[in-house]
Amino acid sequence: METEFTPWLSLGGGALIGASAVLLMATNGRIAGISGLTSRLFARSSDAEARGVSFFFVLGLLLAAPLWLIVSGGWPQQWVPSNPLLMALAGLLVGFGATYGNGCTSGHGVCGISRGSARSIVATVTFMATAFVTVFVMRHVLGA
Repeated sequence: METEFTPWLSLGGGALIGASAVLLMATNGRIAGISGLTSRLFARSSDAEARGVSFFFVLGLLLAAPLWLIVSGGWPQQWVPSNPLLMALAGLLVGFGATYGNGCTSGHGVCGISRGSARSIVATVTFMATAFVTVFVMRHVLGA
């Protein structure tokens, strides 16, 4: 499993994520956490503006790969396990974590830390520590 890491593409991607978070906060006063935006998209509320903002933000996420295809001539390279049980378990764990943590990695890591939120800092440290342990166990204990 290899990922092509290039510092310039990573810097550009990070800048775009930061810019979108700032733009959403400045224009709509909303935090660019994907779990919150997605939940507002499917909520039964009458706030049409929140639903519209969420729709276009999520649409932008979904159109990123096809846009990359148009710009670069090739699809983004990704590796995803082909085990459906593993994928379902991972999805459930991510959903549980986002619900239990009152937000996802994007909301806490990008928006929360930049606002100086102590809760977001603790959440992001927890996400990162869990990721480090998971990678270590997967690569060095299980040999996957």
